[in-house]
Amino acid sequence: MKIGIVCYPTFGGSGVVATELGIALANKGHEVHFITYNQPVRLNALSKNIHFHEVFVEEYPLFHFQPYELALSSKLVAMVKLHGIEILHVHYAIPHAYAAYMAKQMLREDGIEIPIVTTLHGTDITLVGSHPNYKTAVEFSINNSDEVTAVSHSLKKDTLRLFNIRKDIKVVHNFIEVDKYAKAHKEDCVRSNLASPDQKILTHISNFRPVKRIPDVVDIFYRVQQKIDAKLLMVGDGPERDAAEKKVMELGISEQVLFLGNSSEVDKILCLSDLFLLPSETESFGLAALEAMAANTPVISTNSGGLAEVNSDGVTGFLSNVGDVNEMAEKAIYILESEQRLEEFKKNAFDFAQQFSLETILPQYEEIYRSVKVGIC
Repeated sequence: MKIGIVCYPTFGGSGVVATELGIALANKGHEVHFITYNQPVRLNALSKNIHFHEVFVEEYPLFHFQPYELALSSKLVAMVKLHGIEILHVHYAIPHAYAAYMAKQMLREDGIEIPIVTTLHGTDITLVGSHPNYKTAVEFSINNSDEVTAVSHSLKKDTLRLFNIRKDIKVVHNFIEVDKYAKAHKEDCVRSNLASPDQKILTHISNFRPVKRIPDVVDIFYRVQQKIDAKLLMVGDGPERDAAEKKVMELGISEQVLFLGNSSEVDKILCLSDLFLLPSETESFGLAALEAMAANTPVISTNSGGLAEVNSDGVTGFLSNVGDVNEMAEKAIYILESEQRLEEFKKNAFDFAQQFSLETILPQYEEIYRSVKVGIC
């Protein structure tokens, strides 16, 4: 099949999932076309089955905000015609499903029918809580997609609660390439580069937005390091980073906290980790937690959104209420203070992650593609 993938090309979860999906599809022989404004960060190399088409937005003084949706719609039309793309798989309802719908209508005038698969990742749904003016457009985009998927049961439930949806929504969980993390664990895991043999390593990875509750990460670690000799790896970048660095300095733990910035080698960082911290306000799924688990790293997280579908409480780590940094720190110490207990949690995390393997999830998307193609024909 010839599949066009539209996504945000950033370090966020939706962009990572879309990129990894495209790479996996290409490895199975499908022709994949990424259509977005930058090359996706996880797309390290192009091949005969992977193509990238950049969307350019012209600067016009008339527009206060440049019309990306118009540029994207036009680019989709051009690429479908030029490359014979058979399916558009768009990640995020707004603006991608909206732009794909417009492209579909333009192509229809030329006698071309192209199905749209829309995957909801979370922000496109939860955004409505603070920006209700988007509701009509989001609702329209979902209802006019040929197939709709959500990355968790929690997100599906939120979507049906917030919108008047006439489409069936299939839950297709996010996935990880388990072998990649196992390989990093064997080949690239040199803990001595970052910590002494007796130190534990805690890790947080995110885009440092307020929803990730970065101050809670620092507070949890501050409590943990009072009982356990440990270091904290802060991976990522965003609006909350400066405040976090200041807080770390004020608490006097600068020597124990490393800010590593954005990285495309998350697997090599996670293999060093003993515990992963994810105290988010909400997560539609929690891909970062799943990546940690695939790297044999138990997770301390909140119980919001889809996190309970990924992090099994008392098995792969622990769940706590949002903001309960004391309990999260206590649970972290409980895992770390016993080597035997830590190893048990690590094994459980890895075993649980297997159900979200690429080999399990990829066929679900392929079946959806086949069904929408038949529906269009």
